[in-house]
Formats: sequence, structure tokens, C-alpha cells
Amino acid sequence: MKRQFDPAELELMDRPQPVSAELEHDLEDIRELNRWFGSYALISLFLSRLIKPGARLRIVDLATGSGDIPRLIAEYGRKVGAELRIDALDRQSATLEIAKKLSVQYPEITFVEGNILDWQANEPYDLVLCTLALHHFSEDDAVRVLRRCWELSRKFVLVSDLRRSWLGTIGVHLLTTTMFREPMTKYDARLSTARAFSFSEMNQLAQRAGWTNFGHQTFPFARQAIWLNAR
Repeated sequence: MKRQFDPAELELMDRPQPVSAELEHDLEDIRELNRWFGSYALISLFLSRLIKPGARLRIVDLATGSGDIPRLIAEYGRKVGAELRIDALDRQSATLEIAKKLSVQYPEITFVEGNILDWQANEPYDLVLCTLALHHFSEDDAVRVLRRCWELSRKFVLVSDLRRSWLGTIGVHLLTTTMFREPMTKYDARLSTARAFSFSEMNQLAQRAGWTNFGHQTFPFARQAIWLNAR
């Protein structure tokens, strides 16, 4: 099953657009998919390993979307009594506007508009996350993203994404036929599964980015993650 990627064919949510009910609904669907189909569980597993009671950490979430991962991190930090400062980066101003509205109760989070590939931080972060974004890039740019994650971190990098497989593709088609049938969600979800990297391809991307001694594991449902102790 070969990866299908056309840089001229953008997911609908990636196209320049104003805030709309359709975009808000699509981002809500993504949050539900993250909640019930593995992404929150995957991130929470690593949070329990990385954020200890009383810790003081600077964290960045790249391509944050509607900010659900930063809110998940903030909630965990509050639970264990950690002091967290979380920057949440996204290039889409409309998406960031929605994320800010959803995050007014989270002063730990600062939203930043910028492109992963050329955004510059004032100082390195303790923890760099990039969740469900790598499949939006060509192979060469995905390698650049992984290098950028490494450059931005002084301690730990976690990159999680979809894992391309026949089973995952069939599952997404079923979900977008029965439950998540909104046009934007259906189009983007199906395109994402076709653009996702296989397990071996993800491994090769990390090696091309110069990562060594990194972890790589599959997770439910059609998810995978790579991680790196950066220093």
C-alpha cells in the first residue's frame, strides 16, 4: 500500500479560511477522534513518564490545531502539581482563534502563529511535541520537521502520527460513513490515512533527520510514535 501525497492537494482544514461553523465542527470531530481512538492515551502515557510532581518545564506543541493536546498537558500538570509553560504553535490564524477561545481557562498556554519549518524560538524547550502533523508534509519536509523538533528541544522530543495500513484505511472509511460524516471531516480524514507514513517509513525519516537511539512503537488505533532524548 503506497503512500499517496500530492503537495498541491491540501486538506480542507489546511487551506486559508476564516473562522466558520464548518471549521469549528471539523476541529471538534478531530478532538473526538483523538479522545476515543488513541491519541490522548498515547500522549498521556508519555506525560506520566516525563512530568513529575513539582517539575518546572517549558513545553511546545507544534501544529497544535485547536489546542487539545496543550490542554491535556496543562490538566496533567495541574494534577501532579507541576509548573508548566506551554507554547502552542500553528500556522492557521482561524484555527488559532478557535483554540484560544477553547483555552481561556488555561493561562499556562500561549498560542503562537507560525510555520514549523521556519519558526524560531527564543530558547530551547524541555519537551517538544508534534502530534498528527507529520503526514501533512512531503518526505523531505517531514525530515526537516523532525530535525526542527530536535533543534528546539534540550531534553525530549515526542512525535506521534497515524500509521498507514489497510486496516486503518478501512476503519477511517467506516467511521466517516457512519459517525463522522461532515464533508470537511470525511475528506480530510480519508486524505490523512492515504498520506500517513508506514512504520518502516517513519523509522527511515527519523534516521534521515539524524536521530539516533530513538524509540519507535505502534499504538492503537493505527497510531505510532517516535521519541528521542535530545541531549
